[in-house]
Amino acid sequence: MANFKGHALPGSFFLIIGLWWSIKYPLKYFHKTGNKGQRNYQYQRLEIIEAAIRTLFPVIGILGEQFVPDGPHLHLYHEDQWVKLMNWQHCTMYLFFAASGVIDLLTFLVIPVPLGVDRFFMAVAGFTEGLLFYYHVQNRPLLDQHIHSLLLYAVFGGTFCVFLEVILRDNIVLELFRTSVVILQGTWFWQIGFVLFPPFGTPEWDQKDHANIMFITMCFCWHYLAALCIVVTNYSLAYCLLTRLKRTKDGEINGIQNLKRDHTYQMALLNGSDEE
Repeated sequence: MANFKGHALPGSFFLIIGLWWSIKYPLKYFHKTGNKGQRNYQYQRLEIIEAAIRTLFPVIGILGEQFVPDGPHLHLYHEDQWVKLMNWQHCTMYLFFAASGVIDLLTFLVIPVPLGVDRFFMAVAGFTEGLLFYYHVQNRPLLDQHIHSLLLYAVFGGTFCVFLEVILRDNIVLELFRTSVVILQGTWFWQIGFVLFPPFGTPEWDQKDHANIMFITMCFCWHYLAALCIVVTNYSLAYCLLTRLKRTKDGEINGIQNLKRDHTYQMALLNGSDEE
């Protein structure tokens, strides 16, 4: 992650998952509300696909951290010194998220694991991410420390939310809050890349300027506001879509019923005419 691409990669992973959740959870909530909680196997198939993707993304991250030209190439300790510990920390973070995806796959495909275990492992992965980042920026420039410490609010906030989901299963409020902080993590990783490793030859930020720290703090709030707007927008679109589909379906059903009623009435008239 010691470059722009290294921050853009996990940022893209979190952003993709967050955007997907902002669509999935509202659709699932409104579908259950309209169908009195009946289980829909289409959602189970989507859960399996999502779990596979959440396993694949971290694996790609691990391979990227290990086998870039200046990566450790699976060497942790060599010639009496540690090898690329920063890369190993990132790999550890990815490893726990991959384990969370594997647990989800086992939940839906192989064994009936206890309810809540999938959320528990997701929370453990989030806590591990926060723990690693907390000790990740020791003795680094002030702006570098501050911009990473802001990320911890999103990480630990999401972790606490997922721990609550172990008990309060399928709570739409918790699910949407988790979605918003995951989107925030995604956009903030990109922001860190732009600040610490400016692309396109843009000037570097002054790491010691207090004004930059003030702006970055405001920027973090703006990022979360944007994440909330995305969640609210997709929630509203899901409601409008399902409402329109329901009206169309009800109209078709009413049309069929009216045709059957007209057909029955016509048959009754014909039978009456034959009897006369």
